[in-house]
Amino acid sequence: MTEHAPAIFVALEGSAFAAAIRSSTWAYMVANVGHILSLMVFFGAMAVMDLRMAGVFAATSPASILRGGTIVAVAGFIGLALTGFVLFAAEASHVALNPVFQIKVALIVLGGLNVLWFEWRVSPTVQQIPPLQPLPASARFAGISSLTIWLLVAACGRSIAYF
Repeated sequence: MTEHAPAIFVALEGSAFAAAIRSSTWAYMVANVGHILSLMVFFGAMAVMDLRMAGVFAATSPASILRGGTIVAVAGFIGLALTGFVLFAAEASHVALNPVFQIKVALIVLGGLNVLWFEWRVSPTVQQIPPLQPLPASARFAGISSLTIWLLVAACGRSIAYF
């Protein structure tokens, strides 16, 4: 544990839950594999939706891509949150102080804000657009921003161990 970490993270790392993760032969490994699989599901769904918003897959209606992709992305995000919490809890006081983890959290917040902006402002304008019609610039911006943000989140996640 790191003495400079906020008390809540020290307490989480010292909890019976975190101790069980650290002492288990399988818990951390299963959570790590689950995190990677959830990342694949989440990013795959986000990539398809983001690429459609950026103008790729123009022969498909935006509404159908968004409808199916959102369900898969939400499932992947829930998996990421659950497995990420397990991974974090095991080493919370150390990881919370890691600058790459802090960047990752900031990027996740930024990604979430992009999703909210997209859902409130952009999605209503693209839902009725038929296939092969150009999408508004706001859709292109949201898609490219989202794709970039989530790629950076994944890169940060894989880099945490090295800082």
